[in-house]
Amino acid sequence: MAETQQDDNDKRATRRFALRLPVSVRYGENEQEHEAQTRDVSARGICFYVDSAIQAGSAIDFTLTLPPEITLTESIRVRCKGRVVRVEGGSPANKMAVAAVIDEYEFLADS
Repeated sequence: MAETQQDDNDKRATRRFALRLPVSVRYGENEQEHEAQTRDVSARGICFYVDSAIQAGSAIDFTLTLPPEITLTESIRVRCKGRVVRVEGGSPANKMAVAAVIDEYEFLADS
């Protein structure tokens, strides 16, 4: 079951779900694809761990599959576009934690 994160001091408008999901992220000049893992996900943003450097303010494009415990139906693949708002130093395994807002999204058909 997904664990939700919300406390009295949290000013977020939407609930975050602490989920470890694989996510494919594209960013940078060549928009090379990077494999990452989510730390948490909400309707308006995402935080994920990635190996390579990324700057706050960078545009990103990412794809992940939301599990049934979030969708309350079946697993759904979602492609999102957003921008990085914060980058924090290493964990787990000395990876960068990247927080991003979601500006656009689309549901993808099963392939």
